[in-house]
Amino acid sequence: MPSTENQSSSASSSFSSFGRSLFGIRQEQVHSVEASHESDSCNLELGSFQKRVTDRFHDLSVVSDDELLSIDWMQKLLNAFICCHEEFRAIMLNNKEQVSKPPLDRMTSEFIERSVKALDICNASRDGIENIRMWQKHLEIASCALGSNKRPLTEGQFRRARKALMDLALAMLDEKESGSVFSQRHRSFGRHNSSKDHHSPGHSRSHSWSVSRSWSAAKQLQSIANNLVPPRANEIAANSRLSVSVYTMNCILLFVLWILVAAIPCQDRGLNLHFSVPRQFTWSTPVTLLHERILEESKKRERRNSSGLLKEIYQIEITTRHLTDLVDSAQFPLTEKYKMEVEQDLKELKLVLEAFRDGLDPLECLVREVFRKIVICRTEGLDSLGASNYTGQ
Repeated sequence: MPSTENQSSSASSSFSSFGRSLFGIRQEQVHSVEASHESDSCNLELGSFQKRVTDRFHDLSVVSDDELLSIDWMQKLLNAFICCHEEFRAIMLNNKEQVSKPPLDRMTSEFIERSVKALDICNASRDGIENIRMWQKHLEIASCALGSNKRPLTEGQFRRARKALMDLALAMLDEKESGSVFSQRHRSFGRHNSSKDHHSPGHSRSHSWSVSRSWSAAKQLQSIANNLVPPRANEIAANSRLSVSVYTMNCILLFVLWILVAAIPCQDRGLNLHFSVPRQFTWSTPVTLLHERILEESKKRERRNSSGLLKEIYQIEITTRHLTDLVDSAQFPLTEKYKMEVEQDLKELKLVLEAFRDGLDPLECLVREVFRKIVICRTEGLDSLGASNYTGQ
């Protein structure tokens, strides 16, 4: 019969073993719960990102025809993009370990490459805004020449207005035929590049600090769109759906750039870009609707040869065409009916000028901000991937 001491020792050993086993189980349970919580938190963050992208572009897609592609609407578009970009950036920073592993490392590298190409379109858009400012000066001269209420309109005032309107027509025609007149200045954000351009004709990529004379917005968009495909099921499973967020941001980047090129004057504005998003993405519905509405606008007879689809550009074209006809047909002394027609055109002209004065500076600031956000995200992306693992720019 075993002694009491041996029984006590055996019981103590069994209890210790049981305790260690129980403690191990509890640790595994805790780790399992923590991992599950992290996974749930990540999925919640990614799902929330998809919803916010959908909501923002839904709001943009349901506006009236009069508001679509206006300066005010373009500001809302860029604000929406900046918000989406910031949320995407936060997701990537919160998941650095995943970003550096296959297949997400390849997807992130491709996104960075597309972002770098996007910088040229930001530069071209800023050149286009500068071009519109030049048109604005001609409009102001014409408006001042004909808008004096203190004295009767004279032939001298009409000559001055006619010259301003002719200068405007030539500037807009030059933009339509040969691209942005500002492209030769190699303007950029905060710096000027006076070095000679070494790119071969037709090359679709510049140094991202300037836009060369041979640069093409259409080719740049096509370059960004190349190989943009939805992630496969195994890729989604491998990185907790992070690849879906990368694909989403790639599509939103491409789409916003396409709208910039459509709306704002820039070199070789071809809009024939195939843009198709699978229906399983919730944001595909408003994005597809917007794409169709903008394409329809571009196909209208009066917009086919426009310098840009910006609503205010169309208003310039309509108003100045009628005003030019009035100025050319002026016979002195002017009849009251004629004076009323001139006054009506001037009122419409002043509305466009007001939109330019209030909207062009904020619009340019937003383009600059998009440029800056892309540069910051690229730098952080390279840090996450490790510069040695990244071969493109």
